[in-house]
Amino acid sequence: MTRLALLRHGHTDWNRAGRIQGRSDIPLDTEARADLAGYGLPEPWDKAELWSSPLARARETARLVARREPRLAAELIEMNWGEWEGQRGLNLIAEPESGYRHIEDWSWDFRPPAGESPAEVWLRLRPWLEGLSADTLAVCHIGIMRVILAKAWGWDFDGPAPFRIKRNRLYVIDLDHMRPAPEPVRLPRKEGAA
Repeated sequence: MTRLALLRHGHTDWNRAGRIQGRSDIPLDTEARADLAGYGLPEPWDKAELWSSPLARARETARLVARREPRLAAELIEMNWGEWEGQRGLNLIAEPESGYRHIEDWSWDFRPPAGESPAEVWLRLRPWLEGLSADTLAVCHIGIMRVILAKAWGWDFDGPAPFRIKRNRLYVIDLDHMRPAPEPVRLPRKEGAA
């Protein structure tokens, strides 16, 4: 059985401000770096192949938690939010003409202006996923995680998601059967961490 564990990167200033980051290379903030330094990986994920999105916030999260350098996969870069990148979701949803919608109203074909749909994200992810042959930990972004978890859970971006993505947790998927573990795995605190 080949398994994939997904870990979302730590907070950035843009996350805390509610801004859509997309492919903008926004680094972790100081608080996130200090927090992530206190976590480690549980067994057996501490020995798994380690991959990351090439964006700084994911690479740094991988290094801080795993204490080693990840391999980089362009396929793991965040969904392209096009013209909405850098804007606040709350502002966009308040303007009906923007076309912005809550995730439970998306569909696989929902696309931000000049951006990328979940279906297009899946098309770029699928060959990378099919190439994995050992237990793998991928540090990436919420958009990437949503697409992979939607496939695993059989969710079509229609109604409430059957999962909730939180930080400092591993979301494990059996890739042979494209089946999710029922609950995420919490990252343990490192010995001596506050």
